[in-house]
Amino acid sequence: MERNLVNTPPQPEVNVKDSEFAEMVLNNALRNFQKEQIRKEIDQSLQDRNKEEFLRLTRELKNIS
Repeated sequence: MERNLVNTPPQPEVNVKDSEFAEMVLNNALRNFQKEQIRKEIDQSLQDRNKEEFLRLTRELKNIS
């Protein structure tokens, strides 16, 4: 079945600044999620008294901060 595109509203043009802003927001959200996951793993390494894992995770957290 064919769609009649004559009566469809025009699609807005993608604004480069909007696209860059959206990418920045998504990257920030991803970084925050990763940091929270690492913090949970750090807490677990402390509970497990796993010094090597703790040190590795704290270095990883510093690298993404």
